Amino acid sequence: MLIKGAKGIVSYDAMETIRNTNEWLGATARAMASYPAFAMIPHPMFKLMSAWGRVTERSFSRMVIKPDWEIQAIAGDEGQDHVVYVEPVVRRAFGDLIHFRVARREPQLRKVLLVAPMSGHYATLLRSTVVSLLPDCEVYVTDWHNARDIPVSKGKFDIEDYTSYLVDFIRFLGPDTNVIAVCQPAPLALAATAILAEEDPKSQPRTLTLIGGPVDPDAAATEVTDFGNRMTMGQLEHLVIQSVGFKYRGAGRMVYPGLAQLASFIAMNADTHARAFIDKIFNEARGTASFSDKHNRFYDEYLAVMDMTAEFYLSTVERIFKNLEIAQNRFVVNGKQVDISKITDVAIMTVEGTNDDISAPGQCVAALALCRGVADEKKKQHLEPGAGHYGIFAGKSWRLNIRPLVLDFIDENMSLPDSVRPRRRRARGGPAADCGATDPIADGGKIAV
Repeated sequence: MLIKGAKGIVSYDAMETIRNTNEWLGATARAMASYPAFAMIPHPMFKLMSAWGRVTERSFSRMVIKPDWEIQAIAGDEGQDHVVYVEPVVRRAFGDLIHFRVARREPQLRKVLLVAPMSGHYATLLRSTVVSLLPDCEVYVTDWHNARDIPVSKGKFDIEDYTSYLVDFIRFLGPDTNVIAVCQPAPLALAATAILAEEDPKSQPRTLTLIGGPVDPDAAATEVTDFGNRMTMGQLEHLVIQSVGFKYRGAGRMVYPGLAQLASFIAMNADTHARAFIDKIFNEARGTASFSDKHNRFYDEYLAVMDMTAEFYLSTVERIFKNLEIAQNRFVVNGKQVDISKITDVAIMTVEGTNDDISAPGQCVAALALCRGVADEKKKQHLEPGAGHYGIFAGKSWRLNIRPLVLDFIDENMSLPDSVRPRRRRARGGPAADCGATDPIADGGKIAV
């Protein structure tokens, strides 16, 4: 989800200069404190200095690096490992549709499109979600591009363009697709489904699962909605919108910088992040840390941020949060009214977490009331006790409780006999639920999407 930006006005190049300088300082401290001659001086200062340098250099360098998917091989029933290849199947200027092809495995009956949020992090934020679904599903993901790398000549990209991309992706995959939209794109995935229901019913998805999304932001107040109501659009544009510097291909494009978004992410839980980094530095100094420990796995992803086009960020705030166009069924795409009540044949499920302070309970389930044309037996809702925002799509709550419910929901609407229905280990009531996906942060932890 889109949250408040950095206070004050800092130019794009100034933010990049600050980041670059801190990376250099970390590298310098690491190199100086690791000089062999200092090993003869038994003072902990040098170990702490080297540890601070390693943590700082890695942290600031990750901010401009797109993480790799790093999907491990899938174990087959016959005991053979199946390598997973990440392959773009539709290429577009602002985002691709990618397929996780499992080598030497027959295509799975469940075809799932994971709609990743465009809210400051890359689609790799859903890595553990993908890993948990791959054994049972044919998985596709929307892989959005960093706006700083898209030339101005490619034009604009706002929420109407985002919705049109979803329509095209779902149409490409065909009517047996099961769409799972995570957080920010939930209302736009709902709109895309409504467009297909009216214009191309044969291309509608089989099911639509909305996870922790702001379909009706006014249904439950959070810090995010409070900020959106306090700030005028003029103030917001003045404070957070910047022009991409000449270092990148998108020079001159107006964006909401990822570094500004990261500052606001960290500000939401500053004490928690500060403690995590202090602990990491001391662990490095003691020699008890490792290259791929829990801290590094989480922060390598958390700190990797991407720029959003200014028009996408501003139109999301204005039309989704302020004007409530989806919540009031007044959304317009390319000059045409989108009527959510036109959805009649798509099964709808919503998932929320009781401890979600990004998209609080009530915001996402509002989608069911909007889908007046869908029969009650094709609607389902789930409220996960004790789950925070991250936990409902990638944490332990997702793996043990929510994922099995989503797969059951998909199966129920696939109209397949039990004899050919995909076999799957049940999660509730047995240890087989944990699919092996690592949990990079505690289930109640916060990461804004």
